[in-house]
Amino acid sequence: MRTSTITKISAALLAGALALTACSGSAEKESKDGEHLTKLVVGASPVPHADILKFVDDNLAKDAGIDLEIKEYTDYVQPNAALDAGELDVNFFQHLPYLEQEIKDKKYNLEGGKGIHIEPYALFSKKYKSVADIKDGETILVNNDPSNQARALKLLESQGLIELKKVDNPSLLDITGSKKNIKVVEAEAPAIPIQLPDVGAAVINGNFALEAGLVPAKEALAIEDGKDNPYANIIAWRKDSKKAEAIAILEKLLHSPEVAQFIKDKYPNGEIIPAF
Repeated sequence: MRTSTITKISAALLAGALALTACSGSAEKESKDGEHLTKLVVGASPVPHADILKFVDDNLAKDAGIDLEIKEYTDYVQPNAALDAGELDVNFFQHLPYLEQEIKDKKYNLEGGKGIHIEPYALFSKKYKSVADIKDGETILVNNDPSNQARALKLLESQGLIELKKVDNPSLLDITGSKKNIKVVEAEAPAIPIQLPDVGAAVINGNFALEAGLVPAKEALAIEDGKDNPYANIIAWRKDSKKAEAIAILEKLLHSPEVAQFIKDKYPNGEIIPAF
């Protein structure tokens, strides 16, 4: 996936697109007026993905020859289905392990780019102030999709709350024990912040935490390490897309210094961090 045609040509295409805007005043005006732009329909989670895309669309896209139409999704199921069906040109909501699992399970003809940002998973609680305070027999929620559930379980293991088999992508079936008799229960990711007050604690994805008004860097009992994290979020596209050149430009823009600075400025508490 990471050596796809789109990824290979992105640098050259962006350089060419940017050069065109500097050729003449009329060419620049046409681009800014919305003419001669390739439209990309991009499906994205509202936070932070859509925010990042809006920044690109407002500040970088038109001068590079593309125009973004952003459609927001609040779940993890529809964006890949819509992309594979041709309803979207690109989506931006997932990390590579999740995309690979989706391709394996659903035979999607998709591929993804390089990591753009990381949303650290974090353990939250409305009842406890620290991991050590969590009482015996408490229930902890984790999300129910395979790749993200493995990520949540590894965070719980790192905090000594559960023990896991030594497998790459553990599931609930791979929990071998818990010193505090913790009950780990799975739930739909968007619903977990809503259920948080009813359980001892919950592992919540960064974007859903932000949407719920939670600040991982300040409020979490434990937070995932971002260093060398394989779960950086990416854009994905269809392998046979007829808009390969425009997608390559978007891929390059999303890895620009301007986007990195936007992420740092927009999320100063480290709840979202650049992955490049």
